[in-house]
Amino acid sequence: MRLGVLDVGSNTVHLLVVDAHRGAHPMPASSERTVLRLAERLTDGGDLSDTGIEDLVHTVAQAKKTARKLGCEDLMAFATSAVRDCGNVADVLASVRAETGVELKVLTGNDEAKLTFLAARRWLGWSAGRLLVLDIGGGSLELAIGMDEAPDYAKSVPFGAGRITRERFSSDPPSREEVAETADWLTEQLAAVARKVAKRGEPDRVVATSKTFRTLARLTGAAPSSAGPRARRVLTEPGLRQLVAFITRMSAADLAELEGVSASRSHQLVAGALVAQATMRALSRQELEICPWALREGIILRRLDQANGEES
Repeated sequence: MRLGVLDVGSNTVHLLVVDAHRGAHPMPASSERTVLRLAERLTDGGDLSDTGIEDLVHTVAQAKKTARKLGCEDLMAFATSAVRDCGNVADVLASVRAETGVELKVLTGNDEAKLTFLAARRWLGWSAGRLLVLDIGGGSLELAIGMDEAPDYAKSVPFGAGRITRERFSSDPPSREEVAETADWLTEQLAAVARKVAKRGEPDRVVATSKTFRTLARLTGAAPSSAGPRARRVLTEPGLRQLVAFITRMSAADLAELEGVSASRSHQLVAGALVAQATMRALSRQELEICPWALREGIILRRLDQANGEES
């Protein structure tokens, strides 16, 4: 079947169209992104602004038209932290539903962690053993570990690259003091989560997913996207440490000129790197393997399981 997945994130709204059936590799047919930066369009009271809602409604309506034009049998629409954390989330969802007919499902942070874990497990297979999966989004950081398709432990913490940028940096580039204080603060905050992960046993494979980790890996020497999804890519702690020393001195505009850095995310690259570095240190990891499948693929795989009669 042809499926559409509409991902309403902190920075972008991403429509992914795939051809898929259970037991087969979901094959991308189309990918379309719209930059909205919803997480930056909140009122002083924490609500998504009227213009933010209007732009979201328009983008969802356009995505629905595109999905219909491409022959999608189903459009699965979900939102993560940007919508989840806004004060008027009920009004946002009602506006989208009334104006477009699309039911936008808000995922919890733990839902994100579990679905991303499922995607990584299916990509790597059972031979990966006990798997530890990390994912840095715009609003949150997800961690999950386990031996099966459902993790033994899944946790979402509010340390996304966009959130850290907004809440802890006051200049572009951030000051040395802000960088140092943020790094120390993240290390302190992640200690408790790292202890809980450690209680689940030593992982056989440690992987990272999504755009922030892929960008960091690319900037430290990993293969470009043109090499295809099956090229082995890693992010090492020494490489990341050198990268942090370099990018913390650069403005967002200069970072956007680097190969592999998108203009829509360059402003939060430093924060993402600091979150990645603090997470690796808290978990005592010297290397992360980059997995090309993440949350959207997890949504697709769960939908296929349900279509074949498995429980959600």
